[in-house]
Amino acid sequence: MKNDTVFSSLSPMSRRFAEFICRLAADESPKLVWAAALLCRAAEQGHVCLDLDHAQSLVPHLEEEGEDSPGLSLPEVASWTRTLGETSVVGDPGTDRPLILSDRRLYLQRFWNQEESLCREIRKRAAEPVAPADVELVRDGVRRLFGSSSLEIDWQRVAAVTALTHRFCVISGGPGTGKTSTVVKILALLLEQNPSSLRIALAAPTGKAAARLAESIGAARDRLDVPAEIRDAIPTEALTLHRLLGRSARKRGFVHDAENPLDCDLVVVDEASMVDLPLMAALFAALPPHARLILLGDRDQLASVEAGAVLANICGPSREAAYSPPHVDRVSALAGDKLPAASVSNLSDSVVFLRRSYRFSDDSGIGALARAVNGGDAQVALRLLAEPEQEDLNWEDLPPAEQMAEVFEPLIDEAFRPYLSASSAVEALARFDQFRFLCALRRGPWGVEGLNRLTQAALARRRLIVPRHEFYRGRPILITGNDYRLGLFNGDVGLIWPDDEAGGALRAFFPRQGGPPRALSPQRLPAHETVYAMTVHKSQGSEFDRVLLLLPDRHSELLTRELLYTAITRARHSVTIRGTREVFEKTVDARVHRHTGLMEKLWGGGEVRDEGRGTQDAKDERRL
Repeated sequence: MKNDTVFSSLSPMSRRFAEFICRLAADESPKLVWAAALLCRAAEQGHVCLDLDHAQSLVPHLEEEGEDSPGLSLPEVASWTRTLGETSVVGDPGTDRPLILSDRRLYLQRFWNQEESLCREIRKRAAEPVAPADVELVRDGVRRLFGSSSLEIDWQRVAAVTALTHRFCVISGGPGTGKTSTVVKILALLLEQNPSSLRIALAAPTGKAAARLAESIGAARDRLDVPAEIRDAIPTEALTLHRLLGRSARKRGFVHDAENPLDCDLVVVDEASMVDLPLMAALFAALPPHARLILLGDRDQLASVEAGAVLANICGPSREAAYSPPHVDRVSALAGDKLPAASVSNLSDSVVFLRRSYRFSDDSGIGALARAVNGGDAQVALRLLAEPEQEDLNWEDLPPAEQMAEVFEPLIDEAFRPYLSASSAVEALARFDQFRFLCALRRGPWGVEGLNRLTQAALARRRLIVPRHEFYRGRPILITGNDYRLGLFNGDVGLIWPDDEAGGALRAFFPRQGGPPRALSPQRLPAHETVYAMTVHKSQGSEFDRVLLLLPDRHSELLTRELLYTAITRARHSVTIRGTREVFEKTVDARVHRHTGLMEKLWGGGEVRDEGRGTQDAKDERRL
């Protein structure tokens, strides 16, 4: 009876999948039922596989006698794997079965194939260094663009040499560490080696991230000390990965794949932490054998909404920087930096971490808070938030739900009156990005939906907006779908504002790189919502002058160290956190593992940090 109750608390998809697998196997044994159901539940929560050793953590909990307790005890793992291996639907790696059992991990066949394919491609590209065509030209270019070597290692310079001498390179670093400026210099150095034949593609997982990459590349290239023809050859158009690979109408998957590879010599992908396993595997499969791939991202940020934590897997377990003796010699010869040498894998030579933040100075409270949170030190983080001398940090207790309107109305007026008082759409868009509410959750009084309603009502009471209709002057819009025809993508933010060129008719204005904002009829917009407040996940890739992060009154599986770190580092000048000490401490401590075999296959072991989700409700919260 208890088992039936627990099973019924799974998502409909998990229940249907378990029933389908059992029909396919003509076997309704509890071991197969629960393996299939929990495998689907794991996929819903972003895991690549079901780790049978940790499957109990995926079992729904029931309220019994006032206590939250597991409603089911799973079989002993050795017995479980033995029984699964005897069914007709579970096969060994490489077999054509719906489910694949690899040691003590159970996979959907497609996830197994994607993980294996990705691992194979990464290893192959990391294994063979590429010798520059003109070594002296590289030395001169590195010195000209990055400066001469010194006693201290310049990790941007190391990243440049790594990208120049490998077909695969990962450049990971926090906000303001110079990932984009570094890659622009790398592009210039590669173009100097191949002045007329280098075909470059810039890409990112979302439309907003692609637009931001294009804008950053364009700004950085104009400052380069290179000949005009090299500067002009650096592209400033970036595509989403889906557009780069091309959706196929005639076959399942993408237009570009192993049989029809991309027509390029180099692909640069920004915000790589947001790329899930299927998309990353598809990208690697579509690369021509000779092509280079550079991934940019922050391994400590939130991972992809869908399966995997690929960038974190590729970056490997936390470790001190160490490189193989041959790569140490290459960096020394081309840049002069003296790297620590060790007996390490080829993949170590392809991964570089940028350590110095140019956005946050040494005395920056935001930088110190981000480091404390990332290091898991909740007490240091709370102490920083409480120090009066940290003018860019502020901690405030969470108000009761019934007092939210009273407490937040003065701040709402102060934060949003400036953009609503603007005289043009251009001015309003610039002012709107000065402040943003960020929320950990979507629902509830401390979530995005509640805070957006509260803010709209407060602004209406002060007669700053008149929300009588869906589209009113000053309504901020967050696009939640993709419209390639209009060039609007999930995550884009705009404002409803009068258009002087259309007789004052209301239009939806969206920023445009290097030009005036675009004005579109509101009726043409794809799926969208109001965005005075946004989830932390939706804020990835954005920056605001000031951020207020609102934590809920109790801990949730959505609240993790990665989420907190991501929220803090969205701010340029100041961060305010409202919450309770208990919830904050639990959030800093929370590190849920996303089950995957990729890191072990690439590095031989280690753990992967993840933003942590444990229920279907959590999955729904993250589909933002």
